[in-house]
Amino acid sequence: MEGGEKQQHHHHHFVLIHGVCHGAWSWYRVATALEAAGHRVTAPDMAGCGASPGRGEEVASFEEYSRPLLDAVAALPEAEQAVLVAHSFGGQSLALAMERHPEKVSVAVFVTATMPAAGKPMTYAFKQVLPPFEKACSSNGCDH
Repeated sequence: MEGGEKQQHHHHHFVLIHGVCHGAWSWYRVATALEAAGHRVTAPDMAGCGASPGRGEEVASFEEYSRPLLDAVAALPEAEQAVLVAHSFGGQSLALAMERHPEKVSVAVFVTATMPAAGKPMTYAFKQVLPPFEKACSSNGCDH
């Protein structure tokens, strides 16, 4: 350090949101690296996914699916803001958490994640992505 300056370490609380058909387990390497760097990590299992009780087909609504995330964000201490990181379909849940608890979110990161379009239905992003994906699968097979 030059001039005797102390380097400040900023530790953050990361909330990691998995994609569809995954669970909190999908973040194990990222969570381990963040924790080793001194950050706090929360990685909830969405309803019907991972180690959560119940099955996916028993989840009645998107809000119910996202409830573990919404509860985790709501439970943050009053002055705390978290870095929310979502993968794939987790972007939809992240957007809902941002809408419900904007004061609790310092940064939102969408990692190859869907982001709802303003003023459009939740399915809008999927309707844009699915036709080219289905065309590619029919031409090349989905195992490539």
